Amino acid sequence: MPTRRSPLKKPERSYLALGLEGSANKLGAGIIRHELDGSSTVLSNVRHTYITPPGEGFLPRDTAAHHRQWALKVIEDAVANRVSPCTTWIASAIRKVRLAPLFVMSYGYRYHLTPSVGPGMGAPLQSVALVARTLSLLFNKPLVGVNHCVGHIEMGREVTGAQNPVVLYVSGGNTQVIAYSRQCYRIFGETLDIAVGNCLDRFARVINLSNDPSPGYNIEQEAKKSVPFCNPLTHDKRYRANDDPAPGPPQDGAEEEDCFTSADLCFSLQETVFAMLVEITERAMAHIGSKEVLIVGGVGCRQSQASGDDGIMAEERGGKVFATDERFCIDNGIMIAQAGLLSYRMGFQTPITKSTCTQRFRTDEVHVAWRA
Repeated sequence: MPTRRSPLKKPERSYLALGLEGSANKLGAGIIRHELDGSSTVLSNVRHTYITPPGEGFLPRDTAAHHRQWALKVIEDAVANRVSPCTTWIASAIRKVRLAPLFVMSYGYRYHLTPSVGPGMGAPLQSVALVARTLSLLFNKPLVGVNHCVGHIEMGREVTGAQNPVVLYVSGGNTQVIAYSRQCYRIFGETLDIAVGNCLDRFARVINLSNDPSPGYNIEQEAKKSVPFCNPLTHDKRYRANDDPAPGPPQDGAEEEDCFTSADLCFSLQETVFAMLVEITERAMAHIGSKEVLIVGGVGCRQSQASGDDGIMAEERGGKVFATDERFCIDNGIMIAQAGLLSYRMGFQTPITKSTCTQRFRTDEVHVAWRA
């Protein structure tokens, strides 16, 4: 079947975008440039995470306060850590607010701002959107609101080179199996009650695992201490936390081998959840006849590292798995900048009066005009 021509034309000049991400506990700022030949160059990608004590989640109010406190510092670092000369207007904004000396050179780029406007937590989203609106108004730069989920997908496609994959999007607030059709990312299936990332976060709180750097990472490390498999839904053995004192004589007639630790539970939960995701992804591949799987999202980063089942499944079907590392998989500003530039080059802008945030901004509500 002949390849359809993309409606996205090669740019007449270079474009430069500052992307701002703050839909959950990650605050990110990234700068990307689209070159004349159609390629993209990541200039900087800075992130700061709001981490709570073990056993606690992150509340919207506290997370928003974190984003307001760190926004200027993160943007300043993004500009200072650029790979090549960047823009003067970002530096000027920071100088006016912080009076910090910062010198950057400006070239003939077109600039614009791309904040994430949903889905996500309302208060954190509003905090980051306020920063984007302020910069847009101060320096008369175009504003382009970006769907967080689409940002993950487009950055994954850009980094890996996947053409038309089945997308397994696994994050703290979303778990979806997605495929592209007719300028829309169609959702083939999604969790109805709790996203995988939220499930892992809650479980980590129950067994008092650290939130640093993330609950999912610590569950993965804890699972490596366990070898036997037990189904957490049906297992009837006694639970003993790893940090409990050495067990005394068996109580109620229970033998020592009838106990399992938090490491056993981490292994069981992780492998059960990931196996379920692999199964539903394989069904989607069979349905649309795709040979590619793209794993995106913060928890997707954990899945691609902790479980090799995706690769085995795709190889058996004559396909291939694409995944990015933590720079682009975990929430970041560069993915927002990438999706925003694609929208902007197709003529889309977000008026200030309509730059509101939507907590339930669904993936399939976005018009993907830049794809054939």
